[in-house]
Formats: sequence, C-alpha cells, structure tokens
Amino acid sequence: MDRKTIWNNLESYDLSNLKVGILASHSALDAADGAVEEGFKTVLYCKKGRERTYTNYFKSKRNFDEIERGCVDEFIIYDDFKQLATKAEQERMLKDNVLFIPNRSFTSYIDVDYIEREFAVPIVGSRNLLASEERGRGKDYYWLLEKAGLPYPKKVDNPEDIDKLVIVKLHHAKKKLERGFFTAASFEEYKQKSGELLKHGVIDNESLQTARIEEYIIGPVFNLDFFYSPIEEEMEKIELLGVDWRFETSLDGHVRLPALQQITLNEGQKIPEYTVCGHNSATLRESLLENAFALAEKYVKATQEHYKPGIIGAFCLQTCVDKDLKFHIYDVAPRIGGGTNVHMWAGHPYGNTLWRKQMSSGRRTALEIKRALEQDKLKEIVT
Repeated sequence: MDRKTIWNNLESYDLSNLKVGILASHSALDAADGAVEEGFKTVLYCKKGRERTYTNYFKSKRNFDEIERGCVDEFIIYDDFKQLATKAEQERMLKDNVLFIPNRSFTSYIDVDYIEREFAVPIVGSRNLLASEERGRGKDYYWLLEKAGLPYPKKVDNPEDIDKLVIVKLHHAKKKLERGFFTAASFEEYKQKSGELLKHGVIDNESLQTARIEEYIIGPVFNLDFFYSPIEEEMEKIELLGVDWRFETSLDGHVRLPALQQITLNEGQKIPEYTVCGHNSATLRESLLENAFALAEKYVKATQEHYKPGIIGAFCLQTCVDKDLKFHIYDVAPRIGGGTNVHMWAGHPYGNTLWRKQMSSGRRTALEIKRALEQDKLKEIVT
C-alpha cells in the first residue's frame, strides 16, 4: 500500500482524540500500558474465548481522564482475529482515530500480504518489514542480515551434511503458531528425532522438507529490545531499551531434571519442545554493549537501504552469545518484541536510565506518538 494512502487517511483524524489499537495477544499489555501512561486511550481487538484477560482483568477504570486501574479502555470481540482486518472494521478504526501497533500475533493471524496491500489503518512502525519475519520468503531477515554483514548461525543445506550440533527450525504441526524445533548432531540423530516427532504429530513432512537447519550456537540467549526514532534530532536515534530471555516448554523442564532422570524418559517425553511460555529480564556486561549497538546500527542501515523508509520504532534482535563473547543473531522481530511484557510499568533497565523514568517498549512507542504530535511529524512514524 502506498504510504501516501495512509497519510491521506491520517488527514481525516482528530489528532486531539487519538486511540492506540492493538490485537489482543503477544505483547498487547505492554503496548496498552505504555499508551495509557502517555495519556492515550486504548482499543484492544480480542478473540472470543481468550478475551477475558483484557475485557475483565485488565479493563481500565478512569476518574474522568485520570487512569486508576488497568489499561484496556475499549475492546472489540471477534469470533476470529481475521475479522479485525475486514473493510468494515478498518472503517471503524479510521473513524475512531486509531493508530495501530503491530505485534507478531497480528502477522500470524492475518495474512502479511493482505496487511501490506489492503489494511488501510495507519501502522506505527514499518509495515513493509513485517514480511521479512517469514523465514524462507524472498528477502527475509536472513537475507537482510547477510546484506548488513551481520553474524548469524551458518545454514546447513542438506541434513546428510550435519557434522556438529544443529537446530532444525520448523512450525509445530498442531500448534501452528508454535515451534517444532529440534536439535541433532548427526544425520542419524536427525533421522531418529524427526521420525519420532513425525510419529507423535509434533511436526509434519511438508514443514520438515522446508525447515531451516543451522548451526546451534552454544551460549545464553539475549533478546535485544531496541528502538529507532526517525524524528530524533539532538540525541542518538538508536536506543537499547532492554534485554529479555525466554522460558521454553518443555525444554526448560528437561534441563531441570538430573541426567539420570532424563535417561528414564519415555519415547514421547525425551525430545524437548521449544514453545515459548514466558520471559524474564536480563542485562549485558557493559563491555558487550558497544557490540550490541553495532549490531543495531548495521541492521537499521540495511533496512533503510533495502526496505525504505527502513525500520521505525521498536525492533528486537534475538541473539546468542558464544564462548568468545561474540553475538549471533538467530531471529529478528521488526516490531515490538514478544518478551517486552516483562518490562511493562517497571520499564526496561536501559530505557529507564536513558529516559530518567520508567520506559518500557510499549511506553516508548506511545512516547514517540506524543513527540511526533508535538513536532507535527506524525506522518514520519506511520506506514
């Protein structure tokens, strides 16, 4: 969709009555919490059967415009998330002056091609970069990392060439938004594990044939939650707000077991799954921060060269750090990350230090909207 179309739609907005809209999943609470902290009303788009988190437990209570509890001012409930993107719902959003903050669930439940071509609501962030998150698609984030000269795990094209520990990345057969990842250190182990996962319905043959196999980086995981401001003029445009890491089931359950107990697991238990079920906060040793910023600088530059206008707002570089303290980027989120809820209200350690107040990714996004309004630069942060 031509950016001018979005700008034209924005012309009809009552800028004194903007609302922040979010699909009610993933990191929606962080985005909503940040929005109310910066004085905006929120609208969450929910799916029937999983709406009560938002409609009941985090529903807002206001004394006039003063927020007293919660962060969900308004909500709309659909039978299916796909209804959010219908023409009628888009018209409602445009009449409600909604600025939409995308998360991973948005692009998982709604076709990314449709988002690019038909979703006429102003998106705070980089609409065209959302498609880069789809592994195997032309010009995906691996392509972008290569163009940027950024480090990422070496790809193994043929399973028969596996001669060291690798991770096989593919979708879960039954939980379509989750992972069917597994590790192997040889072709024999690959055949044995894939066979068992196929047997138990965790993966399917079609996904296995198109899976990405890459070197497994042995080291801790750090999701680097960055922010890029195209409207900043005095200070650095790139900000490191915080770092998070994941809890994965059933992997984390496996590593809590003593080796002797792991050996006794039955066939259906012994191969761990990598389904993300939570996050925690972390910091980096300060000597690594310079290298982390260098990663972000290269990524931002590459997006500006190959995905104009480039990254806008929140993005996350998901990394492992090896024994030599070198970063390896194994995933990229060109929007608000999945682990930022761990920082909502309390803020990110680095974001708080930078802004001298509690600053989560959600609040930083809302602050960017407020600053853009004040500077008459709203068009520069929406696509």
